[in-house]
Amino acid sequence: MEFSKIIETRQSTRKFSDKMPSEEIIEKTLEAGVKAPTAKNVQPQKIYVAKSEKAISAIDKSSPCRYGAPVVLIVCVDTDNACVLNGHSTAEIDGAIVATHLLLAATDNGVDSIWIEMFDRSTLKSELDLPNNLLPICLIPIGYRAEDCPVSRNFHNRKPLNDIVKHI
Repeated sequence: MEFSKIIETRQSTRKFSDKMPSEEIIEKTLEAGVKAPTAKNVQPQKIYVAKSEKAISAIDKSSPCRYGAPVVLIVCVDTDNACVLNGHSTAEIDGAIVATHLLLAATDNGVDSIWIEMFDRSTLKSELDLPNNLLPICLIPIGYRAEDCPVSRNFHNRKPLNDIVKHI
C-alpha cells in the first residue's frame, strides 16, 4: 500500500474479531519496529508478542482496552541501554517512534490496530515478570476489525493544516 493511503486509512479499532493474524503478517509488522529510527541507533526497544492465554490474561488484568484482539504487541524500552543526551533519556521517544512504525505497518499488512497507553505498568510487569530495566511504553492490540465495529469517533476530526503548522 502507498504510504499516503496508509496514513489516510489507518484508524483506531475498538472491536476486533477473534480471527488470528498469520505469523507472516505478525513478523512483517514487527520488522517495521526493528527498522524504526532511534537516537544514535541505540535501538533500546523490546517488543513482546502477547498471544498465549497467560499473556492475554496479563494484558486484561492491566488494561480494559484489549477490545478482543487476539494479539497484543507490548512495546517496551530498555532504560539501561537508551541514549542519554544532555541528561535526558530518549527511551520514551524511541519507544513512541517504534510504536508508530508498528501501527503503520499493521495497516500496510492488512490488520487493524490501536495505541493503548491506558494500562497499569506495575501489574503488567508483575504478571509477565518483566525485568526492572524494561519500561512498557504502550500496548498495540492487532487483528481484524469486527464487522460491527464502528468507525473511530474522531477518525474524520482533523484540525486544518493552518491550525497546526506555522512557517517561520
